[in-house]
Amino acid sequence: MTDRILVGAVSGAFGVQGEVRLKSFCADPEDIASYGPLFTEDGSRSFKIRLTKAVSGGFGARLTGVETRDQAEAMRGLSLYADRSRLPRLPDDEFYHNDLIGLMAQDTGGAAMGQVIAVQNHGAGDILEIRPLKGGETLLVPFTLANVPTVDLTKAVIVVDLPETLD
Repeated sequence: MTDRILVGAVSGAFGVQGEVRLKSFCADPEDIASYGPLFTEDGSRSFKIRLTKAVSGGFGARLTGVETRDQAEAMRGLSLYADRSRLPRLPDDEFYHNDLIGLMAQDTGGAAMGQVIAVQNHGAGDILEIRPLKGGETLLVPFTLANVPTVDLTKAVIVVDLPETLD
């Protein structure tokens, strides 16, 4: 699979003529339509996207090949990915979630802590989920400059300065 980034998801059908309800994960939500074609996670299907109108929580949208409400409803939960080459280059202090997952986490002294297994965002900012090397519960670390002062993509490492409440 080529290098692809998750940019949106279908949350259900919209209307009766094959439109879907589309949630965009893009910084500028409307940009999702310009990054096409968009692909399924396994790359087996691709879609051109045409946004039809803004709706609560996203957009009404037409996807190529989706003509009926039943087809649109069957797409519920489908994640949509764009080729990285179609996305804008980010400033040095910003990262696609995809770039952070899999990085090794170490403390400020250089000791290995674990591996980033997910990036979550529940509305108050990104949170890194780190699986400890020695097992146990995952750590949830706010992805801020104070808590993650260093991200080195070339070495595949982040430095984590845990807040006192997480030590």
